[in-house]
Order: sequence, then structure tokens, then C-alpha cells
Amino acid sequence: MRGESKGQLHVISTGKQSMEEFVEISKHISPIVDLFHLREKRWTSKQIIVAVEKLEKEGIPLEKIHINDRADIALMKNAGGVQLGHQSAHIHLVKNAFPSLRLGSSVHSEGEAVEAFTGGTDFLLCGNVYATSSKPGKAGIGLARFKRVVQSVPVPTIAIGGITPERVAEVMQTGARGIAVLSGIFLAGDPVKAASSYDKELRKEVNWYGKDI
Repeated sequence: MRGESKGQLHVISTGKQSMEEFVEISKHISPIVDLFHLREKRWTSKQIIVAVEKLEKEGIPLEKIHINDRADIALMKNAGGVQLGHQSAHIHLVKNAFPSLRLGSSVHSEGEAVEAFTGGTDFLLCGNVYATSSKPGKAGIGLARFKRVVQSVPVPTIAIGGITPERVAEVMQTGARGIAVLSGIFLAGDPVKAASSYDKELRKEVNWYGKDI
């Protein structure tokens, strides 16, 4: 990570782009981004492995790459960690089997946050905070509920879902450690400009606690 001078910026693949496009954009935004989440449910194991190799070839440090659900691939490719969701193996099983990986957990409530923390998660992705095109028809949990999640556990919480640069300030004021963005960067007309806009706002609004991710 880039130290403690700003909030964290995570980016998540959209599932709507080719591997080549994802890698090309990632290469250009890498200096601005703290963590890349490779979330491609339709890709084969081989495709995920190739994507990690291509990202590394473009100079993106493996420690900045998290792979959704596939702890085995993350370990084989020396990636930084794995992101677990409700469909994943229970976090304590993953923690015991892959102790070297940094584990993130996707949660939507205080109860899920406490369960993930008890299981040994290193950080949380929580949302969707606002309504978002990536989850059509699903209302956001809102800032008040998100703040309760942040306060329910002593691990860093990253906000996700419908976050625009204009919303960064109010999100970070809840105690969030950072934000995660999908289409707002990867599907933007100018991804580098978009990532820079988020980065600029994160540098203004720092209100976190605890250790760095």
C-alpha cells in the first residue's frame, strides 16, 4: 500500500471487458491504485492465471492483486490475497489452509462483519453503499448502516457501490479506510482521469483508524 497519507483506492474488474482491455487499463492506473480485485466469474482458472501473469508483466506488483474466491490460484501465483463472498468457503477454513494470504471479506451488515472478523478476515468490503448499475434494482444500504458496520469490528472497512468522486468525502467521514470502484474507473471514457479524480478526493478526506491494509 501507499502509506497512511490517504484513503485506500481499490478497483474491481467489471466482468464486461476483455482480458486485454482490463490489463491495458490496469497498467495505466496502477500508480494511483492500492489494490486490484480480479473478479471474473465467467473466466476459467487458466484465464485467471494468464491475467495475473499479464498484470505482473506490465509491472503491477503481485501484492497489489487480489483474486475473488480462488485462494488456490492466489497462492500458486503469489498474489497478495483473496476476496471471499457469501458463496465462498468459510473464512476460517481458507485462513487455516492458506495462512500466507491476505483475506478480504465482502459483507452487507454488522452481523456479517462480526462473523468475518471472528473468522480471521484482514479487511472488509462493505456495500453496496449507494444504488449502483452493477446491482440493478438493489437499494444501497446507506451511510448510516455502513457506519455501523465500520464501528462493529476493528479491521479496515472499504466502501463499495455507487461511489462517485463527489461522494468520497461523506463516505470517508464514516471512518471507512477507503473505497472500491468498478465501472466508475474501468468503464470511464478516460480511466486514468477518473482514477485521479478519486485519488484527489481521497487525499482530502482521511478519517481512518488502525493498521494499514
